[in-house]
Amino acid sequence: MTPRVLAREDLPKLLESLTRHGYQVVGPTIADGAIVLGEIASLGDLPAGWSDEQGPAYYRLRQRADRLLFGYSVGPHAWKRYLFPPTARVWRIRRDDGHFTVEPDADTPPKRAFLGMRACELHAIAIQDRIFLEGPYADPAYRARRERVLLIAVNCRQAGGTCFCASMGTGPRAVKGFDLALTEVLEADRHEFVVEIGSERAAKVMNGVPSRDATQVDLDEAARISAGAAARMGRVLETDGLHDALLRHLDHPRWDEVATRCLACANCTMVCPTCFCHTVEDTTDLTGAAERHRRWDSCFSQEFSYIHGGFVRATIRARYRQWLSHKLATWVDQFGTFGCVGCGRCITWCPAGIDLTEEARAIRKTPTAPWGFPNTDSRARGAARGDGAPASDAPGGVRGSPPIGIGGTNEDD
Repeated sequence: MTPRVLAREDLPKLLESLTRHGYQVVGPTIADGAIVLGEIASLGDLPAGWSDEQGPAYYRLRQRADRLLFGYSVGPHAWKRYLFPPTARVWRIRRDDGHFTVEPDADTPPKRAFLGMRACELHAIAIQDRIFLEGPYADPAYRARRERVLLIAVNCRQAGGTCFCASMGTGPRAVKGFDLALTEVLEADRHEFVVEIGSERAAKVMNGVPSRDATQVDLDEAARISAGAAARMGRVLETDGLHDALLRHLDHPRWDEVATRCLACANCTMVCPTCFCHTVEDTTDLTGAAERHRRWDSCFSQEFSYIHGGFVRATIRARYRQWLSHKLATWVDQFGTFGCVGCGRCITWCPAGIDLTEEARAIRKTPTAPWGFPNTDSRARGAARGDGAPASDAPGGVRGSPPIGIGGTNEDD
């Protein structure tokens, strides 16, 4: 479909068209000192003239010298909260006259337009689609929400201090997975959006919205803006050979070192746009009714790995290793792609300032013994740590002795 150019003063017409087509518009807005996601009723709800400054354990809003509407990187909210909510009722059971009636949570979700998605976030939703919709057991609640969403990307003009989407091949330019993709162009004499149309339903939304055909000059400017963002990434992650390097170094001493800094607070998994760990909770009331709710959980919670007799991952070392090696190694084995899209949220919102890219870089290096020779034997490394046993081949695996719950707590893994 032919790309279009939409003037800033006509952007409200796009919002009106979305509303006419039944969509509730969700996008970036300012609340509690951050750019978060919320309902967008007008352009006044967008963070015009605001940007963000990010680093490890650091986030600040900054006033811009211009009036860009989307001149920021990413905030603490991931779009998955609208497709895979932090908490949701699965079903309710009622008891009537000695019989039980199961009532599935079958409410029709609202139609939503996600305005302002970044390229990395489109990739994150594609990853969640693979998790929840592919394979023999698709999630009907996720499917119902996903089918009623229109994805409107806005290409990044700048890279955040913790961004590394260019390393992951997920940005900063949206190339697939969108219904509409906008590039904001601001010059002395114009403020416009170059609009790429990626679906028929998006084309219907654009019908009647004042716009013109994009020229080659418009397309070149949009490409230049994206290239500029790619050149200013705050972080770099070398992904070639990373899968094998992490699984080869499951006993690397860096796991012990990072465990001394990690608080196991689960911030990284809560802000991550791809994490999907969850648990279920059942509640009852005095009327005989019961409900089951699904809520987000985290592999950083000790209880997450509890089985009868004890915890599989009793230490922070084990839990951090599970998280990082899953994101960047075993996720590939499960789903054919990394579980990280390079948005940098886990770095920004980690209170200890732990940097995923730094940890991966350190663990790539072959650990050496105090006398300077590489430790290539897992039993030698185990002996150096005082346990004499090799690690399991799988991240977070259980050491050979003692068994969980029988004379030991499995503290090393």
